[in-house]
Amino acid sequence: MPFQKKSQLQLTILSIFLVIALLLYTVRMYSLQIQAHNDKNGIIAGTKTLTAVLKAPRGEILDCYGRKIAVNRDGYNIVFNKAYVKNDLNDVILSLIKLMQENNLEWIDKLPMHKNEPYGFIEGESTAKLIKKLKLAHYATAQNCFEQMVKKYKLSKYSPDEQRLIMGVRYSMDIADFSISYPYTFAEDIPTELMRKISESAFLYAGITVDVVPFREYVDTTLAVNLIGTVGPIFEEDWDKADGANYKSKGYSYNDKVGKSGIEYWAEEYLHGTDGQIAYTLDSKGNIISSQITREPIAGKTVMLTLDKSIQRTAQNSLETVIKKLQSEGGTVTAGSAVMIDVKTSGIICGANYPTYDSATMNQNYEQLLADPAKPLTNRAFQGVYPIGSTIKPAVAVAALENNHYTQGETIRCVHTYKLFGDYQPSCMGYHGSIALKTALAKSCNYFFFELGRRIGATTLTDYFKQFGLGVKTGVEVDDSAGILIQPESDGVGGDTLQISIGQMNAFTPLQLANYAATLSNGGTHHKATLIDKIVSYDLTDTFLDNQPVVLNTVNISESTLKAVKEGMLSVTVDGTGRTVFSDYPIKIGGKTGTSQVTNKADHSTYIVFAPYENPEVAISVILEHGSSGYSAGTVVKELLDAYFFFEDNATQPTPPYMVLS
Repeated sequence: MPFQKKSQLQLTILSIFLVIALLLYTVRMYSLQIQAHNDKNGIIAGTKTLTAVLKAPRGEILDCYGRKIAVNRDGYNIVFNKAYVKNDLNDVILSLIKLMQENNLEWIDKLPMHKNEPYGFIEGESTAKLIKKLKLAHYATAQNCFEQMVKKYKLSKYSPDEQRLIMGVRYSMDIADFSISYPYTFAEDIPTELMRKISESAFLYAGITVDVVPFREYVDTTLAVNLIGTVGPIFEEDWDKADGANYKSKGYSYNDKVGKSGIEYWAEEYLHGTDGQIAYTLDSKGNIISSQITREPIAGKTVMLTLDKSIQRTAQNSLETVIKKLQSEGGTVTAGSAVMIDVKTSGIICGANYPTYDSATMNQNYEQLLADPAKPLTNRAFQGVYPIGSTIKPAVAVAALENNHYTQGETIRCVHTYKLFGDYQPSCMGYHGSIALKTALAKSCNYFFFELGRRIGATTLTDYFKQFGLGVKTGVEVDDSAGILIQPESDGVGGDTLQISIGQMNAFTPLQLANYAATLSNGGTHHKATLIDKIVSYDLTDTFLDNQPVVLNTVNISESTLKAVKEGMLSVTVDGTGRTVFSDYPIKIGGKTGTSQVTNKADHSTYIVFAPYENPEVAISVILEHGSSGYSAGTVVKELLDAYFFFEDNATQPTPPYMVLS
């Protein structure tokens, strides 16, 4: 019995210990779980998410057959990503600068101060933003700014030259809003060798990445450069100007490239694309613990032009060849332009200039190009303004016939000097005798058109010129000139009336001249000129804009009037002033030569045509500055017609999906 009681007591004590141990274990486990939960909640509470931009490729520019004009290529940018910058930022910047200097490469420095002592302000650049950003008085000197930046960016340990280099990058970072959301591009389009060197030494450049980015590239850097235009950096004043119409508010990054001229500028909203987005999750200490692409970038749209690359190249080469040949023969010709346009739509097939330039070297040679008296930077085809001489005569003929100032078959006797006005008695180039309209156009008789002009009157003539698109903007997407169209107060000034009836006093562009020829040959439908055919998706599968012809006005031209004027223009190329080039051409062509007078210099040579005669498809204008006789431009016209009608690669235009060719 005593033994039984002892055993019972031991069992009771053991049970008590087990219960206590179980309770202690339960308490401990509960404590650990609660603590872990609290720790987890603490981490979550301390995290934050920031977003950054993923750049979208710029849309491409193609010709009417899908052949490449402006495309993208991969290149390398050195980029600071603030989320990963761990080392002293100034040391990293200086190290990169020295690396760039060793490789003789440029980096981005927007600070408007010289890089060498005495570090003065750069003349011509705005310093107001710098002074304001440094919170200095408006009259602060360059030295005041320098000293303030040494303090602001903690640069005291560096030499003055190093201070200037580092502060140039730090200031550029500031105005670009450098942050996790806005990585900063330090240098663009670096060589592959430097990319490898930086990548292999990543431990030295914490927070630095070498990003693969698309760069604009032009397949032929001399083709239609005035029309295609250029891209370039966003100017500081356009980035965040106060009126709200700035690139920052439109979602651009400070280091983005935008269209600066030509089609690149006009089509910016289509070409730019939509940037993507990447989200970074940071812990309470600012370390990135995860990242995720939340929106894929969408490439910009592709712009298909009405331009034909091969015809554009033909026009440029032909202008150069003809002009140089005339110069070698002692001619005074200095420059020229050529435009081909679709008669039914006014789509511009080519717009060529000589001299021109290479867009790849334009920036380096800009001052030289600007000073060149031949003005190679000028888009003569769209902005050059010239008296057009006798090429105006078909329009004068239309005005005379449609207003009953001339009866078909009527003859006018040319006696060389027009003596109706005592104070102004101009002469014709010949003695043509009694001639009708067809011969007057073929022989380009000034006397005949002096008389028609007198009968019509200056105000009616001017109205017809406007209807044909002369002296008014064409509506083309890139910059063009309205030309010069005098506004006569009345029909009483005889001398002026006679002058404008043979293409003097007024002055128009080659584009206006080609569109006038197109309007005349199609029976009077005056279209808005255009360079845009379609705007499609980057992969060419979807169409966003199918550009349709826009009729600006209609010139009332009866069938009999059109027939009479076209017959006269056909005679020009068969047995008239244009016969030298086209008398045996396999396609019938309507044309008109012109010689426009220039004070104290040789006359301009002008030529317009439409073809084929029976059912016109294209109209052309060519102007040679100081080219003397009107037929001098005929060779260029002929080569353009050859390129359009007889080159196999221009036989048919592809339909979607387009085949993209180089």
